[in-house]
Amino acid sequence: MDVDGTGTVVVGVDGSPGSRAALEHALQDAARRGSRLRVVAAARLPEYWATAYGMIAPPPVSEVVEQVRVAAQELTTGVTAAHPDLAARVPITVEARAGSAAEVLIDASEGVDLLVVGHRGHGALSSAMLGSVGLQCVLHATCPVTVIPPVPASA
Repeated sequence: MDVDGTGTVVVGVDGSPGSRAALEHALQDAARRGSRLRVVAAARLPEYWATAYGMIAPPPVSEVVEQVRVAAQELTTGVTAAHPDLAARVPITVEARAGSAAEVLIDASEGVDLLVVGHRGHGALSSAMLGSVGLQCVLHATCPVTVIPPVPASA
């Protein structure tokens, strides 16, 4: 909870259907709690830059982060348009940070009431083998974590 007594819910988004479901859940939960909502997206940067191999220079890091932030804002705008009653009651901020999704979200969990992430539904074995973002958040976040299962496809 913040100094002014208002709580904060953080949700990680990446543009996937799972992250949309997580954003919808986080918006509903923030409205129920009377909390703020922070929408956080991670801008994964390449491990190496190809300029050493004669390829064109990559865009500046700030430009990559801004592109990710704009995409997260567009997703947020779509969700809030679908739920205007909730969006009117919840202060929402959208941010993007450079880094891996797990590292960015674990950092964003510091001092907040809840972290919400989506689950892509790869299954238990596959998720464990891949080291899913959700699993890393559950293990290392400094607040409670809610993992939202994928929305079933309509028949």
